[in-house]
Amino acid sequence: METKQLKRLPVGIQTFSNIIEDDMLYIDKTEYVWNMIHLSKYIFLSRPRRFGKSLLISTLQAYFEGRKELFKGLFIETVEKEWTEYPVLRFSMASGKHMEKDQLERYLGNRLAEYEKKYGITNPATDNNDRLTALIQAAYKKTGKKVVILIDEYDAPLLDVVHEEQNLPVLRNVMRNFYSPLKDCDPYLQFVFLTGITKFSQLSIFSELNNLTNISMYPEFAGICGITKEEVLTQMQEYTERLARVNEWTIEESINQLKQQYDGYHFTWPSPDIFNPFSLLNAFNVNRIENYWFSSGTPTYLIEMLRKFNVVPSKIGGGKVLASAFDAPTENMKDITPLLYQSGYITIKDYNKATKLYTLDIPNTEIRVGLMDSLLPNYVHEYCVEGGTTIGYMYLALLNEDLDEMFRLLQTYLLTVPYCDNANSEGHYQQLLYVIFSLFGRYVEVEVHTPTGRVDIVMKTAKALYLFELKLNMSAQAAIKQIDLKDYSSKFALSGLPIVKVGINFDPERRTICDWKVES
Repeated sequence: METKQLKRLPVGIQTFSNIIEDDMLYIDKTEYVWNMIHLSKYIFLSRPRRFGKSLLISTLQAYFEGRKELFKGLFIETVEKEWTEYPVLRFSMASGKHMEKDQLERYLGNRLAEYEKKYGITNPATDNNDRLTALIQAAYKKTGKKVVILIDEYDAPLLDVVHEEQNLPVLRNVMRNFYSPLKDCDPYLQFVFLTGITKFSQLSIFSELNNLTNISMYPEFAGICGITKEEVLTQMQEYTERLARVNEWTIEESINQLKQQYDGYHFTWPSPDIFNPFSLLNAFNVNRIENYWFSSGTPTYLIEMLRKFNVVPSKIGGGKVLASAFDAPTENMKDITPLLYQSGYITIKDYNKATKLYTLDIPNTEIRVGLMDSLLPNYVHEYCVEGGTTIGYMYLALLNEDLDEMFRLLQTYLLTVPYCDNANSEGHYQQLLYVIFSLFGRYVEVEVHTPTGRVDIVMKTAKALYLFELKLNMSAQAAIKQIDLKDYSSKFALSGLPIVKVGINFDPERRTICDWKVES
């Protein structure tokens, strides 16, 4: 039984003042805020959705409005002595999605109108860029203080059309015109801060506003959004203990479960380990490990771009690239790497100073399982509900080390799936199995090199290491023979796990497994 009442967790709360006034748990990020506002006048920060960007914006708003009482006991209280109140214009573009040009123009106009009344503008100009200019000047004139501009999710109106060649340039021009006054209004501005997920190079934000400081990959701001491992172990220790108690885990098991599921983000290198804050808070709130970030909605633009670039599931992550390959503008991409990185689906896992190459990979189990679940329709079309149930039973069979039952389930299920493109290729079935095994939450890799060849699929569980060889219109015995002939097992002899050889033969006519063979 708990000996003390823990503070309520701010699940879904993005307003700094609400968190403080309602005495909810707040992870103190105000040292980052202080350092940021003394670094540069114009700042941009890119982080994935639901990573705390809106809360950071709200914290900045409270600070620049001089609300000293909200910061009691926080770092910034120890360094700020003046607490000057500035006029703050805060714009969130989060609701500006799925709009045509005229609708987006009206949306921006409505956001401006909310402030025009406050600062005495009764007859606004026609164009939104002129209205923003007049608003900044009016706020400066009325208060005698320079203006703070905070723009949250600046790219939201563009993300859902990033794959559309016709709509993207049109909406991009609308947003470019809206942001254009930020350069000419420099004499009236105290601080400008923008957040977003991606970088659109042709917006005036990144072309005309050439003194904008992009801190997205600055090591000193690595933990500005999200929750670091140190913060979990200190400021959230009691919640970790409660999670362990409810689930009958040890403290170490509780931490390991959280790390495997939600940790693994690095937005620069070196970087502290960063947990997904949305998922972590939800897990602590109900004391259950689930896929909260993905269940809150998989962005349409991501799935559309995965299809546009014909992304093979097993090729998501795992590559070594220069920073220019992933910290790059979103439009006119040559591949999907920048979008996957900036959206949080792959992250930095290592960096080689000599080559300046970054290793990118999927951050954690939540993202791996969620991504594969989103990609499953590419292989089984609309039969995903039945597929999810079948995969659940397959996973249970794997846990019981009953591979015969696992493949019988898959064989029967594939017979119900209608025709799929490329179903007559070995690669199609290789990727299908990769997706399914990833949904198990297991370590899985394809085309694993050995001294004598490449293993089609390697999967590791707590009990065994499985080597899969796939054949098309041959036999499972031929697949096993290849594993033996090329002595694939020797590469994994020091894994410390029993090695299980699995040969699978697919029938492209019936589009399912023809036969399989399992040897320990």
